[in-house]
Amino acid sequence: MTATRIRVASAGHAAFAAIMIALGIQGLIKGDFTAVWQPVPKGVPAREVLVYLCASISLASGIGLLWQRTAALAARVLLGSLVLWLLLWRMRALFLVSLVEGTWSCGATLVMVAGAWILFAAFATDWDRQHLAFATGDKGVRIARALYGLGLIPFGYAHFANVKGTAVLVPGWLPWHMGWAYFTGGAFIAAGMAVLFGVYARLAAALSALQMGLFALLVWLPLLAAGKVVTAFQWGEIATTLALTAGGWVVADSYRDTPWLAVGKR
Repeated sequence: MTATRIRVASAGHAAFAAIMIALGIQGLIKGDFTAVWQPVPKGVPAREVLVYLCASISLASGIGLLWQRTAALAARVLLGSLVLWLLLWRMRALFLVSLVEGTWSCGATLVMVAGAWILFAAFATDWDRQHLAFATGDKGVRIARALYGLGLIPFGYAHFANVKGTAVLVPGWLPWHMGWAYFTGGAFIAAGMAVLFGVYARLAAALSALQMGLFALLVWLPLLAAGKVVTAFQWGEIATTLALTAGGWVVADSYRDTPWLAVGKR
């Protein structure tokens, strides 16, 4: 394979790159933060500069992830940006906003960090392995999986803390809306713990990514298909759901060589 060819490691990789490209284009058109980068307080200095910087990182990284020559650099830049974003804004939000909002945004960023980290480990160059050895190879993959497991737990907590708001989103043709809200919340927490402790981790990662994908399929797609007016908030939720699904997909793909019911394989 030559240096100019497209290099796609997995279907999750392709989906992740496509989502980053879409988010980059959306951010440049809207002139505002998109999923992955939201929320950022209004009073932040040079906020508009940050908007276009984040959109440019999303777009360039998404494109770069699809080409062998640039995949390692793209993954490195995206991972570094997401980790910095996590430390600057998400950790801070845990102490400044409501527990549901703070933990949810932190969990969402952790999922995206995990996806970017898996790709970084996959495309790491000799320079990366020499200077960033802890973040590459099997060790880097284990860290990424742990972050993914941690990121799923706030999703489950939010379902329980705002169970009525979650139940409203359950499709009307399904019975027992409250039951589904509790079930999906419990499933996210169980999946997060399974990934963290290596108990059926591959199955847990795959099912958690599937659950996020089904949310897009069963909640947001019917809304769009019905031709109803979609609010800016809902568009943001749709983009977030797709981004998280792609991030989870990348992590699930990293377990390809692990048996579905393996125990002790983090």
